[in-house]
Amino acid sequence: MNLLAARGSLRIRLLAGTLFWIAASIAIAAWGLGSLFREHVATQFNGELRTHLDQLTAHLAVDGQGHPTLAVPLSDPRLRLPYSGLYWQIDELGEGSAKAGVAAGAERAKQVAAGSLRSRSLWDSVLDVPPDAPADGEIHRHRVAGPADSMLGMVERVVRIDDPAAGLPRSFRLIVAADERLMVEPVARFDGALWLALGVLAAGLVVAALVQVSVGLAPLRKLHGALGRVRNGDAQTLVGKFPAEVMPLVDEFNSVLTQNAEVVERARTHAGNLAHALKTPLSVLANAATGKDDELARLVVTQVDTAKRQVDYHLARAQAAAAMRVPGARTTVRPVLEGLLRTMRRIHAGRQLELVLQPIAGDPAFRGEENDLQEMLGNLLDNACKWARSRVEVDARLEQGSLLIRVDDDGQGIAAADRDAVLRRGVRADQQVPGTGLGLSIADDLAQLYGGELALADSPLAGLRVVLRLPAAGSAVGG
Repeated sequence: MNLLAARGSLRIRLLAGTLFWIAASIAIAAWGLGSLFREHVATQFNGELRTHLDQLTAHLAVDGQGHPTLAVPLSDPRLRLPYSGLYWQIDELGEGSAKAGVAAGAERAKQVAAGSLRSRSLWDSVLDVPPDAPADGEIHRHRVAGPADSMLGMVERVVRIDDPAAGLPRSFRLIVAADERLMVEPVARFDGALWLALGVLAAGLVVAALVQVSVGLAPLRKLHGALGRVRNGDAQTLVGKFPAEVMPLVDEFNSVLTQNAEVVERARTHAGNLAHALKTPLSVLANAATGKDDELARLVVTQVDTAKRQVDYHLARAQAAAAMRVPGARTTVRPVLEGLLRTMRRIHAGRQLELVLQPIAGDPAFRGEENDLQEMLGNLLDNACKWARSRVEVDARLEQGSLLIRVDDDGQGIAAADRDAVLRRGVRADQQVPGTGLGLSIADDLAQLYGGELALADSPLAGLRVVLRLPAAGSAVGG
């Protein structure tokens, strides 16, 4: 399907719009849910660090020898597993740096006491923390390098504890850190599961959109099938049950078909009345001039004959032109050919002609009026019988979507140079053979009015082959 056809396709436009909004909705949902989950995991990560820091603060004590200790070990088992990703560390600050920390802005100096504490999970590593300690009561957050080239999220605070033995307050820097992979990996797993779920959802929505568009456009396919049946001659109007949104179109179209048929019928009636009105006075004139041998009588007979032929010719054209405007016309070829051959056998009974109808495959039909097909084939068969010596063959078939009818005779044929001339009105190949010279011309004009053509060629019987190509009435299109 090219770009222009795609733009004009209702199906493509509906699917494109639906798929665009599905893709946009899925992308927004993925971004929104992913952001919410990352924020949730980050909040939970920092909250867990804060909880461990609070526990560390609550359990910090100084023993009888003045060493910092934990009154109760922290409960998380990861703190006892080497390099588990969760760590704590307590550094004692010197007196000067403790006062500087309280001052909140002066330059601080860090002095780590020899008796600092670390969690078992740090093993023999020490957390490399920023040199500036927070002021008392404040909580700072940092990202620092940890064991095994890991990045840690860290929280810290400074607390002051009175030492009864020394009689002086002592400052301690409490640090809790966790590997950021504990935050990144759940987010990555969630993103993978989220995209998988949204992908399945998107596929389901796409299938639903395809089904919805297919079901929604089904009445249009049914309408197309009904139009095909009218075009092929299987129906005179659109027949079937259609949705309420389509029924006004169906009703209007059927109304147009009915009005068109009425107009055509009136035109045919008027043409027939005109022909009858003209033929009656022409017959009176011809009868009045018959039997007289003067110049006037001969002139009257000649002109009356010419007028009759013109009336027959234009009446046939008017009827065919009107029939072309009536949808639903369909004529089966075999009965028409069989009837015409029976008639020709009676008309030319004295010549002992052999008229043969070749086997016809299937049941080909002409997309047009039966009278017009009889007019064309009658002229062709009558012309072949007049020229044939002993045999006329007729063959009908469907070829490339068209109805092809061939009439062969074993007469003397027509030279290739003269074939175009005999298709003109009133031209006869031989004045010794009775006729008006209108047969082939009328058949050719009728064929062209139906969008077909008539061609002359050499016959295998050594005479003339007339090939009539007409629009075929195919089988009804399914809806």
